[in-house]
Amino acid sequence: MLKYIAKRLLSSLLTLFIIIVVVFVLLRQMPIEGYFDNFDKLDAKQVDAKLTQLGLKDPIYKQLWSFFKNLFNGDLGLSSRYSKDTPITTLIANKAPLSIYMGLMSLAISLALGIPLGAAMARSKSGFWDKFGTVFIVFINAVPAAVYYIFIQMYGTDAMRIPMTFSRDNWLTWILPVVSMSLGSIASNAMWLRRYMLDEMNKDYVRLARAKGVSSRKLMMKHIFRNAFVPMIQYIPASILYTVSGSIYIESLYGIPGMGGLLVDVIGRQDNPMVQALVMIYSSIGIIGLLLGDLLMAVLDPRISFVKKDGAR
Repeated sequence: MLKYIAKRLLSSLLTLFIIIVVVFVLLRQMPIEGYFDNFDKLDAKQVDAKLTQLGLKDPIYKQLWSFFKNLFNGDLGLSSRYSKDTPITTLIANKAPLSIYMGLMSLAISLALGIPLGAAMARSKSGFWDKFGTVFIVFINAVPAAVYYIFIQMYGTDAMRIPMTFSRDNWLTWILPVVSMSLGSIASNAMWLRRYMLDEMNKDYVRLARAKGVSSRKLMMKHIFRNAFVPMIQYIPASILYTVSGSIYIESLYGIPGMGGLLVDVIGRQDNPMVQALVMIYSSIGIIGLLLGDLLMAVLDPRISFVKKDGAR
């Protein structure tokens, strides 16, 4: 077990290191204007002095070493265009709480609706709930998210008579973004739980329990649902981290001042230090989510063995 955890941790760290290096090198190939707020007003000497100050005249390996040294000290650098010379950590600290709060709300909705829907689809196979859930899942997966996000915004705001843009002080403007953010997870939770429950329902221990006269309700809740939910545990940490980090498109669509909208904004402004920091953060979120999911699955599922068939670990 400990060997498996150590191996997964090391592979995740290596993956993250490679991503950071690739992003760092690629951004160094971008035009240098992204490191200046008023590039057009500077002469060649001023540009050269600024590049030297930022360390961009050094060899790439020295720049990378300096970046990692600052990173371990909690320094992500300074914004060059979005908010000139403001520490990136300060900007992110101001944006993250709103994304986290909205993300947790959407996560709660996705679990509260997706899990019961998946269970109902499995229990009423080919019935109403199964057909209803199948149509919903196919629609969410087949139609581009941007399309139904816009429809929800256009017709939802009109039906509820609320502004299209987000306002912290108007709780009604929270509803549509949070619901939109949860739709994909609702469909995913329902689809996977239905699949895992149907797999469990076809296993021998279920047939034996039914032959012994175990009630359908008890069998469904005590055995089938519990065993089917275990494989889904590996997706929950990733869902939590992705959700609380904010939806890039939804935050931009509703003008929500969170992490997602921030990434779109700094890309548009060509603020290279901010883009580098945010891409690294989102990559870390994905890798950490997958790592926690694998570890949680290994801890909670007794069917997983860490011993090879020949007896070697």
